[in-house]
Amino acid sequence: MRTLRRAWRPASAKVALLVLLAIALLAVFGGWLAPHDPLAQNPRNMLRGPGPGHLLGTDYLGRDVLSRLLEGSGRSVAGAVEAVAAAMAVGVPTGLASLWMGRVGEWLAQRAVDALMTLPFTVFAIAVVGALGNGMHQAMLALGVLYAPLFFRMTRAAGLSLRHAQYVESAELFGASVGRVLRTHIWSKVLPTVIVTAAHALATCLLVVSSLTFLGVGVQPPAATWGGTLATDLGFLTQQIWAPVFPAALIVITAGALNLLADAVRDAGADELLPGGAPDPATGSPAATAESPDTTKERADATLPVV
Repeated sequence: MRTLRRAWRPASAKVALLVLLAIALLAVFGGWLAPHDPLAQNPRNMLRGPGPGHLLGTDYLGRDVLSRLLEGSGRSVAGAVEAVAAAMAVGVPTGLASLWMGRVGEWLAQRAVDALMTLPFTVFAIAVVGALGNGMHQAMLALGVLYAPLFFRMTRAAGLSLRHAQYVESAELFGASVGRVLRTHIWSKVLPTVIVTAAHALATCLLVVSSLTFLGVGVQPPAATWGGTLATDLGFLTQQIWAPVFPAALIVITAGALNLLADAVRDAGADELLPGGAPDPATGSPAATAESPDTTKERADATLPVV
């Protein structure tokens, strides 16, 4: 798509992609790149500062901090990706399907979404983990369920005006099925919105996953994660005031790169997202048709944060 091709042109997008590529490599190969065994304890080297043998120092059990951060990259990133993938699998198809549900179906779907959005992330995740067992997949499934309303609303808001565009109605009059209309006329124009939402959700999920592992939810010690490493470092600030900087920097840099990438895609698609219908064939620009009050309200609701 033109929107995605244009999104890679800004320098900020290139920097964000390089950072995310580096994080992806760490997530895949971090365990192999670790200079020491991330679980090996050495009481004689407890709370050592950065040095030649341990570039980022050691923790309260003498474990190498760099090795634990590298080995924990995969769990931290995979957890956020799993949660967003689950949210997209639930929210995007239902958001598009709601365009054809009729008034009663739309009302029921939106009330269900409103109910889910009232649930707090951490409390719900802890409740699910308590019921299903303390595992990463259970915690990420809970996050995915709570993030699904975000994708539902954004997808529905992006496709609401397209549903009644002239070229969509013409395709339906000529006998095109709902699936063909979605694939051919709507999905390609909704995709940039989904990508932007997914990038922002990944950044937020990374922070939530780190918070859950900080609390010991999802991943049990001694398994390494960014949030778990941060939690252990905070207990020894008087001995190592610099220690929390390393895991916190990885979390902040990854979240910042995801937000930069989302902003680049959003800016690239600002001129191509169709708020009121198909592009004008004479100018190639979106048609300047007015939105209905329902569409305007739907877009405003979609921008509300998930609580």
